[in-house]
Amino acid sequence: MTSPDSASLLLNRRAFLGRTALGLGQVALASLLNPALLRGAPATSDVWRGVVNPLHFPAKAKRVIWLYMAGGPSHLETFDHKPKLAEMHGQPMPESITQGQQVAQLQGQKLNCFAPQYPFARFGQAGQEICTAFPRIASLADEICIVRSMHTDQINHDTAHTVMNTGTAISGRPSMGSWVLYGLGNECADLPGFVVMLSSGGGQDQPVATRQWSSGFLPSRFQGVRFQSGGDPVLYLNRPPGVDADGQRRVIEAVNQLNRQYDSVAHDPEIATRISQYEMAFKMQASVPGLMDLSGESAQTLEMYGTKGADGTFAANCLLARRLAERGVRFIQVYHRGWDHHGGIKTGIKTVSGLVDQASAALVTDLKRRGLLDDTLVIWCGEFGRTPMAQGDGRDHHIKGFSMWMAGAGVKPGFSYGATDEFGYNAVENPVHVHDLHATMLYLLGIDHLRLTYRFQGRDFRLTDVAGEVVKPLLA
Repeated sequence: MTSPDSASLLLNRRAFLGRTALGLGQVALASLLNPALLRGAPATSDVWRGVVNPLHFPAKAKRVIWLYMAGGPSHLETFDHKPKLAEMHGQPMPESITQGQQVAQLQGQKLNCFAPQYPFARFGQAGQEICTAFPRIASLADEICIVRSMHTDQINHDTAHTVMNTGTAISGRPSMGSWVLYGLGNECADLPGFVVMLSSGGGQDQPVATRQWSSGFLPSRFQGVRFQSGGDPVLYLNRPPGVDADGQRRVIEAVNQLNRQYDSVAHDPEIATRISQYEMAFKMQASVPGLMDLSGESAQTLEMYGTKGADGTFAANCLLARRLAERGVRFIQVYHRGWDHHGGIKTGIKTVSGLVDQASAALVTDLKRRGLLDDTLVIWCGEFGRTPMAQGDGRDHHIKGFSMWMAGAGVKPGFSYGATDEFGYNAVENPVHVHDLHATMLYLLGIDHLRLTYRFQGRDFRLTDVAGEVVKPLLA
């Protein structure tokens, strides 16, 4: 609560509206063309510019597109070739590897080797080994950097998602997209700086909680904004009947003036968030329809991605990710929920490949031909991998070793890094933890992960918690 003295500084809302009624319409018209004029500020003053200014390092990347393969893609059917596992198919896994190790659903069961369900081949001049079930991604062999030694801490989906997104299994921490937006700000004045899109198909559609793109204890202006798969991409995008842009602008500016007056007393960051989000919502009513209108995309481009329009598929979302990147959106997450293959993994991989392989490759190709790949970091990764042991005709969750790839700004192309053992169980060569991946991503964006902090409840927090090393060999 404010004190009586502080409260006396606040304008009565009715008095404010009465005193400004005559001039508000003219001011609103001017602010419709340039909202910042009302505040006597530069045109871009309502856009968050970030706390890392100047950058800690020369940045290679300006933005991130994270292709999030939710459910745990099997490294053994994607990027980690294990001939020994194929030779041992049906035989017991060596106890020296599995004894005392944590598994999700195979506790107390016989642990038999389960061969990779598709062959591998070498692709590109670099000769990178990639599963033949993903021919389009394989065609990028000379563009991508494959990491085969990822490992994480949590063996169940929700907590593993939380580690991958926030750097910890503890709920309530800011997501990596929120950290990036807080650190670098937004280049786009009429779209959110952190956008999330979801699609599904190919396996069990494990839920992904909205807190995976939460801003946590950071001000809520850094929250990720989910675009819906069907209908209006953003809820309540259209104005109610009888309300025009001029009338809506007058209401918004009146409310925001009152909020600014209150903020001068309360100094609450959530008031500033409320002001900026009213402005953003108003601008999105004009910007989002243009973003979703794919009529200007060539037939060749639509065919390359494998989509006919903004239909909520992974292919359509990858195309929208490129359009968001063009408009300066800082962090874009494209989830595909279809990788949880406890059973029927051979059929599941075939199905999910048909949904994500073409569009993943198309995104990288499209960014490159438009000159955007040089400063866009593309990451293709799930929350964990799958066991080399059989779970019927599927695989259980696995955290000791899995694979991912990156492409674009500052990443070494046509390069493989790290390795698991001959069964694909443990990361044994150049292990890379999630904290290391986050530290490397921030480095490419020009941020020292040790210095991007936020004080909360008496402690300085960061995305990488108390760990993380930049993986320099991955950098071009």
